[in-house]
Order: sequence, then C-alpha cells, then structure tokens
Amino acid sequence: MTTADRIVKVGIIGCGEITQVAHIPNLGFLSDFFTVTYLCDVSAESLKYNAQKVINHVPKTTQDPSQLCASEEVDLVFIANSDEYHAVHVIEGLKHDKHVFIEKPVALCLRDADAIIEAEERSKGRVFVGYMRRYAAAFLDAVKEIGGIDKILYARVRDIIGPNSHFVAQSGTFPKVFTDFSPEIVQDKNDKASEIVHQALLVESGVAVTAESTRMWRLLGGLGSHDLSAMREALGMPQHVLGASLKLPFWSAILDYGTFSVTYESGLDNVPRFDAHIEVYGMTKTVRVKYDSPYVKGLPVTMTITENADGAYKESTVIRTYEDPYTLEMKELHQVVANGKEVKTTAKDARKDLEVFRMIMQAGSRS
Repeated sequence: MTTADRIVKVGIIGCGEITQVAHIPNLGFLSDFFTVTYLCDVSAESLKYNAQKVINHVPKTTQDPSQLCASEEVDLVFIANSDEYHAVHVIEGLKHDKHVFIEKPVALCLRDADAIIEAEERSKGRVFVGYMRRYAAAFLDAVKEIGGIDKILYARVRDIIGPNSHFVAQSGTFPKVFTDFSPEIVQDKNDKASEIVHQALLVESGVAVTAESTRMWRLLGGLGSHDLSAMREALGMPQHVLGASLKLPFWSAILDYGTFSVTYESGLDNVPRFDAHIEVYGMTKTVRVKYDSPYVKGLPVTMTITENADGAYKESTVIRTYEDPYTLEMKELHQVVANGKEVKTTAKDARKDLEVFRMIMQAGSRS
C-alpha cells in the first residue's frame, strides 16, 4: 500500500451528538481513507451503542483516554468530548506522538491553547482543528474572489440559527444520549468549567465572571468560533472591537479593520432555519458565501457574486460541489496524516479566535 492509499486508524474520544451525527458516519463513508479502531467515552452504554454504528467491524472500546492514545491501533486521535477536557486529551495524544483532530474550540482559554501549542512542538504528531466551514469549496472560492476586490468597503458575518434538534432529527443518524456515569464525573466537569472560565474571563480578559458572561464565552467558543475563524481566513485579524451588544440569546459586535469595519451578528431562537453567511462589499462587486446546516448531509454551500457589469446588475450563484464541508475536511485531514501535508487550521491559528473572543467580551463589558 502506498502512502497515498494508506488507511488511517482513528480513535475517537467522546461519543456524543457530534460523533454520532457526523464523525462515525463520515469516517464510514470514507472507508478508503479511514477506519475507526477505538472508541472512548465516560458512558459504558454509549460505547456499546456506538461501537455497533461503526461500519464493517466492531472497534475496541475503553473509558480511559490514555489507553486509546497509547494504542498502536490508533494513528489519529479524534477529540470530540466536552470542551473542558480538550487540552488535557490533545496533550495526551501528542505525548504518544499521535496526530490529533480536535473539534473547535481548541481550548476555552489562552493558557490551555498555549499548553497545546507547546506540547505539539515536542511531539511528532500534528494538531488539526475542526473548522469544517473553512474547507467548503464555496468558501475557498469566495476567499479568492475577496482577494480580487480592489478595496473592501464593508463586510458582514451572520449566524442566526434555530434549534439544532430540528436538524439532527432529520439527519438519519438517530443519536442517543446516555447518562450512566457517576456524580463525581459530573462534578469534575463542572469544576473544570468554572476554573477555565475564571481563567479566560477574569484573569485573561479582565471581565467579571457572571452567569451571562459565562454563557456568552461558551457561545463564542461554540457557534461563534465557526464564524470568526472563517472571517479571519477571509479578511485577517481585526485591529480591535469598536463595540458589542451581548444581550442573549442574540449578540452583535462591530470589528475594526482600519480601512473598513465588519458587523458580526449571531443568535439562537426557535425558528427552524439556518442563516449563516459571510458577505464582503467592494465598490463594484459583492461576494457572499452561504452555509446550511452541517447536520443534514449533502446540503450545498453556495457562493453568490453581485457586480456592476458594464453598468448592468449581474448576479452569479456558484455551487462547485455537493460534497459537504465535513467530507472535504476529512479528505484534507487524510492528506495531512498520510502524506504530511501542512495543516491550515492549526492550534496557533485557532488561538487567534480566543483573542477575538476576548476583544468582543471586553467591548461588551464596556457597553
């Protein structure tokens, strides 16, 4: 078998909704590239259920992440468990020289992101952060189009979505929730969450820790990281945040890029729709990339260009592929692990999201 034909052995830590809806099915569809050899979760019932979901064979299971990371049957560790444990389990995988795929956010505070970066520097493994929107073909096309705009005048980043349960119910994956774990495990998770949020908000950002600021920080790490990470690739880092309104369940901010500004608006409600896009305005051309729910496979990501064509209004909509962003991301991940391709969505790159979160929270606290 050549390097290009190598089937990468995957161990998954965390068998919750995202693993059941996206990772196990997608890795199964891509069986020429990956095979799931190991599953790890705090719930024994979850392990039993999810092991049967793996295509063609039953993987090994464990409740000990260290056992999975140390196994010779694992080339690539998937971190898809609670955010509080991202850093410790990424570092464990890197300690064993494994490549690590980690669901965003890479970490919940700068301290932990820096610990991951330092661990990667000591390891033969590489960290790949799961920003699937940045691997969508339409997004890559849009970045090229945006680069061709003579002068950006304004941009908008928008992500307003209804309940995920609406889309998950139509995914055909039938995920289940399991609760067969001890109160001590729940307490450990809560204690870690409190300590990390204190570090991120009070120590690193100078923002008071309240129920509202805690929820806002977690929302930025969840939904917001998709939008702000893609924004950074398309436009670069903002210089600062001019102002923010963080009135949950909706929030918005104005980000200053020196010669133009970006409006970031996001929120959660009970309307069953998915309204996520980035739109960049020049004097004679506007570029828009629009995303649909990732939980329903095969929904296209589209790029729309509106422009002045010799005085006429011209609108072009491009759907380059019906391959979903998760599939495209996994193909790129295979190239990284099997062929040594450079990682685009690195831990260092993901750290910048935390810097943007900090700017937004500080602006919100001033307001």
